[in-house]
Amino acid sequence: MSGPCPAAGESDKERNRQNMTSEREDYLATYRRDGFAVVRGVFSAAEVAEIAEAFDAVRAAGLRFARSFRDRNLLYRLSVDANLGKTLRMVQWPAYANAVLDRYRLDRRIYDIVAPLAGPDLKQIINQMHWKPPGAAQNSFGFHQDIWFRRPRAAYRNPAASYVQTGIAVDPHRTANGAMVFCRASHGRGELSLDGDGRVMERDMSAEDLLRFGIAQDDTAPMALEPGDVALWNLYTVHGSGPNLSGIDRRIYLNGYVAAADCDRGEWAFRGGAPCALGEPVLVHYDALYKRPYPHYVED
Repeated sequence: MSGPCPAAGESDKERNRQNMTSEREDYLATYRRDGFAVVRGVFSAAEVAEIAEAFDAVRAAGLRFARSFRDRNLLYRLSVDANLGKTLRMVQWPAYANAVLDRYRLDRRIYDIVAPLAGPDLKQIINQMHWKPPGAAQNSFGFHQDIWFRRPRAAYRNPAASYVQTGIAVDPHRTANGAMVFCRASHGRGELSLDGDGRVMERDMSAEDLLRFGIAQDDTAPMALEPGDVALWNLYTVHGSGPNLSGIDRRIYLNGYVAAADCDRGEWAFRGGAPCALGEPVLVHYDALYKRPYPHYVED
C-alpha cells in the first residue's frame, strides 16, 4: 500500500529538505522552548492539492454512513450539525483507506522533522484528518493536552521526550477559520487537570479553562499556517481551536510519532529511517480490535 513518492517534483522536494536542514536549529529550539513550532513550505501547492483531493474522497466515503462507523482502526466520526446537517468531523487512520494519505504520513520530509526529536525508529499512534467546514454550529476543540488520550498509560513511556505530534495544513489556518491556539511553554508543566471536562470535541476554548490550568491569556498563540506548512507540538502542550467563522474550510492532516522503544502500541512508520508499509492493523487506541474487528456502527 505504501510506496515512494512520485518522481515528479523530486528536485523541489530535495530543495525543501535542504531548506529544512538549514532551518533545523531554529525550529528545534522553538519547539523545545515553546512546546510547538512550524516548518514552513514543506509541501508544494501541487502536493497540497493532492492531499486535498484525498480528503474529499475520504469525506465522500464517510458521509455514506448513517452515523459514526468503524472498520478496525479506521474510524469515521460523524455528527449532526444544527446548521449543516450530517458532517464528518474527523477520521482516524484514513491511511488504511486512501493510498495518498498513506504515502504522505511516510514522507521523508516528515521523518526529517521528527527524527531529530524522537530518533530513527518511529511508531505512529496518530493518523487523523480533521475537517472544519464553514458555517458549522459546533466545530471547536476545547483546550487540552494530548497526553490525556494515551491509554493505557503504562503502554506510553517517556511521553515528555519521545512523542511528536505533526499537522500538515491543507488550507490557510487563521483565527477566523478555527486555527489551533497553543499555550507557550505549557509543556514544561507536566500533565494538567481540567475538572469536570467533557469530550474535547464538544467544548469551546474558554478563558475559564485557562484559568483552571493557571495559564495567562497572554501566553496563548494562534497558529497561522499556510497550505503545505507543517506544525509540530509536544504531547503536554496545552492547545485547542475555535470555530470556523469564515467562508473557507480548515483542514489539517495529523500524524503523531513516537520513539518505538517507548511505546508498546502503534503502527511502525520508520525503522532506521526506512518507511514501513501498513499491514494487518495492530493495537493503537481501539482496545477491542481483536474482539470486534468487523465493520460496525459506533455510538457517539
